[in-house]
Amino acid sequence: MNGHSSKGIGKVIFSSSLGTLIEWYDFYIFGMLAKTISVQFFPDGNETAALLSTLAIFAAGFLVRPFGALVFGRLGDLIGRKYTFLLTLVLMGGSTFLIGLVPSYKAIGMAAPLLVLLLRLIQGLALGGEYGGAATYVAEHAPPHRRGYFTAWIQTTATLGLFVALGVIMAVKGNMSEAAFTAEWGGWRYPFWISILLVGVSIYIRLKMNESPVFAKLKAEKKTSTNPLKESFGHKANFKMVLLALFGAVMGQGVIWYTGQFYAQSFLENTVKIEFMQNREILLWAIGLATPFFLVFGALSDKIGRKWIMLIGMLLGVIFYRPIFGELLKDANAKEWVTDEANLKNTGNEKIIKSDTIVGKDAITFIRQVENNYSYKGTSFTKRTTDTIINTLEVGGIAGTPRRYIEIEDAKPNYLNFVLSPGVKWKFIGLIWIMIIFVTMVYGPVAAFLVELFPTKIRYTSMSLPYHIGNGVFGGLVPFIATLLSTTFTSDPLVGLWYPIGVAALCFVIGALYLNNKIDKNIND
Repeated sequence: MNGHSSKGIGKVIFSSSLGTLIEWYDFYIFGMLAKTISVQFFPDGNETAALLSTLAIFAAGFLVRPFGALVFGRLGDLIGRKYTFLLTLVLMGGSTFLIGLVPSYKAIGMAAPLLVLLLRLIQGLALGGEYGGAATYVAEHAPPHRRGYFTAWIQTTATLGLFVALGVIMAVKGNMSEAAFTAEWGGWRYPFWISILLVGVSIYIRLKMNESPVFAKLKAEKKTSTNPLKESFGHKANFKMVLLALFGAVMGQGVIWYTGQFYAQSFLENTVKIEFMQNREILLWAIGLATPFFLVFGALSDKIGRKWIMLIGMLLGVIFYRPIFGELLKDANAKEWVTDEANLKNTGNEKIIKSDTIVGKDAITFIRQVENNYSYKGTSFTKRTTDTIINTLEVGGIAGTPRRYIEIEDAKPNYLNFVLSPGVKWKFIGLIWIMIIFVTMVYGPVAAFLVELFPTKIRYTSMSLPYHIGNGVFGGLVPFIATLLSTTFTSDPLVGLWYPIGVAALCFVIGALYLNNKIDKNIND
């Protein structure tokens, strides 16, 4: 066992996983709160534009991850695994904490989104170095016959980080009013501030870690790389493996991961319009029930190989994404419910949320935005309408003619804040769980797969770049591109899914033709 006992490998997994979990927590609280953040850091007037801008800032953090992979991957192959991903943890945690301190757009104008963007870029750079270090560190401690299983513990951290992020947000929001949570210096900032405590604990634990025995041996023998970048990408054979890893595995893995866990949450909130707390509850249950399968498929990959488990996960996503998302949309279709007067109940509590008076030359126009609450077969929802009343001052230009009121009905009312009945809620949990199972299939074995492709002295650099291009660029752009497509081509609410489906399908074909299913037992080279 590379000189380590089961107890020893347990400590290695815990120290690596805890730090990585916290870094993913830091990364994802931004995405979880995207809608709230968009109100704080962008001007009023266009909610869709503000949300897209926020998602673009979120995506920017992913786009720089490959550069972080190059910078910190090089450091990891030069000075070691331990201190490199200790540095990434400090950068990530500090940036997250500072995002929680950035004043709003109302306070400092365009400086607000620019500061948030800068901090997100630092987050992305740091995360670009984190994963490669953690996966490499665990793999180089693990016995050959259980490498897939042990590295799969690292794979759980992204999902568990999302789980913790959701839990913290729900705990904070559940203990205050909506107004208190969304205020300029309200509760939405607390998850960012809390992260500094979590990071402090992780730093303490990581300081007590030892260097990877495989790398330590290489360093003692003075066989470490002097130029990891050149050796990784300047040698034809190794560069070929980098490209194969990217286009034959990680690209597809990235879009499956972000569709199943991240775009699913965004879709439920922004398209299906599930109420904030229940939306997060659905994800928490689905993630919690699916997470053990990372270990199941990691262990299975030790027995039958990594290739086909990952590729089948991609293929299942290609086949089932549109039917699953379509089913989610169908079960919250208030446009049909309002025609069923026998089962539709107005629960009262009409609320005027916006009122404007426009004084014109010949008329006064009253515009009111009104919300009414309804229930339908155990599901409750809000109907938001815009009432327009025009009070003409004169009719036919004749002074003294009685005024005439013209009432214009809202042709396109907005339905939102769905709270699903228990039966439908569990159906949603089941559908999201199925998509996360696809995630566990592609993500569980991928760390062991990447580690086995590259030699020790350039492993950190070589595996980090394809991973972060696949995840950070192709995967990280899923929420932004899918949301952009669905807001552009409004006739098809599922149009955004064609991006991850297309990428996963292409990756499946390349991987099926060119990937090797053989497990490399000896990585001590």
